[in-house]
Amino acid sequence: MTDRLEEAGVLAEGGVLEKAGRSQRKAKGSGHLRRAEIIEAASRIFLECGYEGATIRKIADAVGVSSTALYMHFSDKSEILVEICQTAFARLIAVNSELAALDMEPVARVRRMLEAYLDFAFTHPNAYQLVFCFTGAALTPEREASLEELGRRCYALFLGAVQGIGDAGMLKSKDVDAAAQISWAGTHGLATLLLTRPNFQWADRETLAPLMLDALFNGLIKASQ
Repeated sequence: MTDRLEEAGVLAEGGVLEKAGRSQRKAKGSGHLRRAEIIEAASRIFLECGYEGATIRKIADAVGVSSTALYMHFSDKSEILVEICQTAFARLIAVNSELAALDMEPVARVRRMLEAYLDFAFTHPNAYQLVFCFTGAALTPEREASLEELGRRCYALFLGAVQGIGDAGMLKSKDVDAAAQISWAGTHGLATLLLTRPNFQWADRETLAPLMLDALFNGLIKASQ
């Protein structure tokens, strides 16, 4: 195993790099609390060190437990990554499902979904980047398939909302799928840039987000008669 690699820095939630020394060994605690600590530490280390560099030893040291104790919660690091992604998708699916069920104007529904997507990105920046930006993880075909299915479910809810705009005759493009994809791509681009390029002199986020959504909808939605 490569668990004996040197200690590495970790990425804090706001995108700030911090050095992570070995934590003091912790007393045995509640399983669900320790599991949450492992997930939090792993999410930082995955982003800082990459998948290959994020060893079980590094994650265990960041939490303050032995590698053996960590294996009592997760069989390997891929299982940790999958749980992070599954939890993130579950949150997005829950929000989109709730919005899809509401009786509301179709353009407002899509905008609310995109706002919720941005809110998730900025509230859970590590999980967001691991789901939508992270590459290089060697997952089993079964685990890859399970995450792809969650991604399809999440996108299908959003596509259905955009289809509602098309059904109302309000969409400029006849290609609903393309309209949904460009809406997602634009929103993802803003979120990713703000998270991964924090040193750029960005305008205030509360200004950028609605302005970007206004630009998207001005390009996609027919003007009111």
